[in-house]
Amino acid sequence: MAQSDFLYPENPKRRQEVNRLHQELLDCLSDSFHATNKLIGVLNTHLGCRLASIEMKRDATIKENCDIIIQAMKKIQKELQKVDEALKDKLEPTLYRKLQDIKEKETEKIAIVQKVISVILGEATSAASAVAVKLVGSNITTGIINKLVTVLAQIGASLLGSIGVAVLGLGIDMIFRAILGAVEKTQLQEAIKSYEKHLVEFKSASEKYHHAIIEVTNTVKHQMK
Repeated sequence: MAQSDFLYPENPKRRQEVNRLHQELLDCLSDSFHATNKLIGVLNTHLGCRLASIEMKRDATIKENCDIIIQAMKKIQKELQKVDEALKDKLEPTLYRKLQDIKEKETEKIAIVQKVISVILGEATSAASAVAVKLVGSNITTGIINKLVTVLAQIGASLLGSIGVAVLGLGIDMIFRAILGAVEKTQLQEAIKSYEKHLVEFKSASEKYHHAIIEVTNTVKHQMK
């Protein structure tokens, strides 16, 4: 029995739950790295970006890994902003407004972008036009990515941020000791509740992010057939 169990008799019943939640956090972080690299690959291949892939650091803290993803997403948004500004500059105002209209058919939007994408990128492909339509000025950039960035920043600023990623794989007692070392023992229960809340938000934002990227990659595959 861990020393913390004498201070908090309810801890034994919570051990497996805490371990599960920590593993879910680790899985979500890993998935977010993978999904971001997939998006970076699409942008580099079809929009001519030169973004570097990212890697999860096992010897770093959760906050440091959250920051890696956040910085990558900011660079992605910056690149998409450049494409958006170029489209706005090259297209007639009425056509550009159609790109922002959620009621407009996606096939029509791709056709509109196809008119000027060669001027912007130096070459014209339907896949590039599809990527631009899916990402530029869409809910993916204005909503989904921004939400995930916010959640990652909140996790990094919370108690969890100071815990090393490697600790999550060392066993339940190590996890508890890491938490107990970061806060007063009387705050343990409150800290775990806060952790549970952050994880729920992270899972929700992460799932939407992953779904959006899958949608983009599927659209590209369809255009390349």
